[in-house]
Amino acid sequence: MGPGQEGEEGRGPGGAGGPAGGGGRSSSRSRRRRPGKSKGEAELASPAGREGQTPAATCAGSAVWAALQPLLPSRRKEMDQDLCTSTSTTPSEPSLASLLQQAAALLYGEGPGGLASFSGPRREACLQLSERICDYSWEKLNVGTWRDVDKAWRRVYSYGCLFRALCLCRDGGASLEAVHACDMGLLLGASILDNILVRVVRVLQQHLSGSPRALSSGLASEEGGWGGGEPLRKKCRKEWPQAPAIKAEAEVLQLVCPSLEHFKDNYLIPQKPLILEGIVDHWPCMRKWSVDYLRQVAGSRTVPVELGSRYTDEEWSQTLMTVGDFISRYIKSEGQDQTGYLAQHQLFDQIPELKDDIGLPDYCCLGEADEESITVNAWFGPMGTISPLHQDPEQNFLVQVMGRKYIRLYSPQQTEQLYPHQGSLLHNTSQVDVEDPDLERFPQFKAAAFQECILSPGQVLFIPARHWHYVRALDTSFSVSFWWS
Repeated sequence: MGPGQEGEEGRGPGGAGGPAGGGGRSSSRSRRRRPGKSKGEAELASPAGREGQTPAATCAGSAVWAALQPLLPSRRKEMDQDLCTSTSTTPSEPSLASLLQQAAALLYGEGPGGLASFSGPRREACLQLSERICDYSWEKLNVGTWRDVDKAWRRVYSYGCLFRALCLCRDGGASLEAVHACDMGLLLGASILDNILVRVVRVLQQHLSGSPRALSSGLASEEGGWGGGEPLRKKCRKEWPQAPAIKAEAEVLQLVCPSLEHFKDNYLIPQKPLILEGIVDHWPCMRKWSVDYLRQVAGSRTVPVELGSRYTDEEWSQTLMTVGDFISRYIKSEGQDQTGYLAQHQLFDQIPELKDDIGLPDYCCLGEADEESITVNAWFGPMGTISPLHQDPEQNFLVQVMGRKYIRLYSPQQTEQLYPHQGSLLHNTSQVDVEDPDLERFPQFKAAAFQECILSPGQVLFIPARHWHYVRALDTSFSVSFWWS
């Protein structure tokens, strides 16, 4: 989500990049307001909040700091070297380089105490510097399109988030504000110090594990979303049509564990859709995942969420909120007057605990690229979420973990009858509402040949590259897509 990339299940406008390296539909970015501090963050950063520190909080801070120190370079010289390497391609910004060096100097100190003595005035000064670094690099991230943002600026932003998180938990212990700072770096930054932000979050969550409410609820969502102002609200249909009756002649074929050779010769090479069964039954997610489990594991983590029934609507927007808030507002809540969708997000890079619950379809080995080039996205939302009819440039395995989805597919040969949007932004998306087409405007659509299916938990749909596909969730649903060459 956020800026860039294709879509569900692979969908939406083309482009590359975005929070956590993927997600989002737009190849251009609106100007975003720098996310403000939550009330808890403001109190922690203020003199009043610090003076109220209790001995217990100080003790907790010491325990967390002892666990965090081994994650950092042992000497300031090593940190300085990584800073220089990470920001070497950034346009000349001597003042910013100075801020980064000052923050590192405050973190490590000049005396023999080093990291262990990081506290008091040093911590306060470092916290202020981290805010300035984040503010400045945030502006750089919001100039032009996401794909054109220099990766060095993303690394700078990650360093600002790292310094901020370290300062927040140094005296007060693990906090949701510190987790949030790390997530912002993971969403909008780039990897630094061997992906240290992921490892910092793991430590913080271990120390927050005694507070189930903290882990499952999280911070409030970013006020104003990504575009500023109150999130746009859209009335969505309350009465979704039942699962369509699948026509026998149009139903996608299902096979149980076909051999690699059979799949390659009969489906991959001729580019024919197929539902595979029995190939993910052993994945832990198939027996472990539920809405409550996801809230327990990821409730405090900040993620990008789409607001609106479909990304082609003018009222569609995006915001940041915790998984816990997303579940409370859009999954568990009854009578919600807008749709929220955690869509096309590389959640598993952000939260390795969930990555441990999934595997990689064996058939991906038939691709030309290596495993690292496979893009894995999460799709989590309530009944009624829709991916409009669109196509993507890569092969796709869509794994259904929870709930069901109705999916309709059209071959690339049907493109003229599908009326793609004109222009570069939505060129891979049809103008037609598949389940309620305006045949006066789009008369040829009725003649377009298609296949369809209802994808159930444990099933994997092979969507060939460039095949048009429309997706609607029939239940609360969680899918995992694997895009490969």
